[in-house]
Amino acid sequence: MKLFKLFTFLISSVLLFANVSLAEKWDMALAYGAGNFHSANAAEFAKNVSEKSGGKLTIVTHPGGSLFKGGEIFRAVRTGQAQIGERFMSALGKEDPLLEIDSQPFLATSYSDAMKLYKASKPEIIKGLEEKGLVFLYAVPWPAQGLYSKKEINSVSDLKGLKFRAYNSATIRIAELTGMAPTKIEAAEISQAFSTGAVESMITSPTTGKNKKIWENGVKYFYDIAAWFPKNMVIVHRGAWNKLDAATQELIMKEAAVAERKGWDLSKKGNVADKKVLAAAGMQVGKVNSELQKHFQEVGATMAGEWKKKAGSRGASVLAAYN
Repeated sequence: MKLFKLFTFLISSVLLFANVSLAEKWDMALAYGAGNFHSANAAEFAKNVSEKSGGKLTIVTHPGGSLFKGGEIFRAVRTGQAQIGERFMSALGKEDPLLEIDSQPFLATSYSDAMKLYKASKPEIIKGLEEKGLVFLYAVPWPAQGLYSKKEINSVSDLKGLKFRAYNSATIRIAELTGMAPTKIEAAEISQAFSTGAVESMITSPTTGKNKKIWENGVKYFYDIAAWFPKNMVIVHRGAWNKLDAATQELIMKEAAVAERKGWDLSKKGNVADKKVLAAAGMQVGKVNSELQKHFQEVGATMAGEWKKKAGSRGASVLAAYN
């Protein structure tokens, strides 16, 4: 009987140790503050996976660049320093031109077109990430990008020399083609850049302007040009992914699909509500005149041609599928 009890104890201990050793913990790097809808959505995704995995996986979120800053997250996940992270896709154009497709000006100017473009580009984007040892989970767009400015903009000449916040190669190119002076600045540094006069204009979502209370930094105008719908994507290090059993991997993909649907809905709501917040704070919210609209569309056409050359046959096939 004593031997039987000892044997039972040893077996139980082995099984308990096996379960503990199978448990995984992932640190999720997020660039934006906890109150941002992307971060809040990611936190809910992490919570759902952690609770439903039966103790096999715990995902801990680190918002506001507290684990890695925005510009460091892609490298951190790729090298395994963070198991999972979220990154603004079009900031990674040097990694893969396909990641810039959602920031080509006036290619997709509505949510329906943005979803159509996403579906057309997703297979190639996933393929490119897999070649870098990454697993793609989901992507969520920001609201339509508008033009912010400290001063009123009524003509093309008003853009000349305007100090402009850029955050990827597409926004740098827009500045070059319109005569603005670009300075590359991450989202976390926007308020300081405007308050110090380092920049006086930018193209970004109404959500970013609301979150930063941009009106407190002397920004008075928001022009709703709906230039593009850039996305954030959530990616996982392949090594961390391969440590999970099939059931946990399936759970993650299921919850990623839920997070993606919810994220798109949150973005749509923010596209309306956040512009109202800007207006309520005293900002002038409206459209650009026909001259400026035509100018921006010409800039978009020029950039689309340049992007096609850079993206090669992959880009051409995606655009063909989109059109």
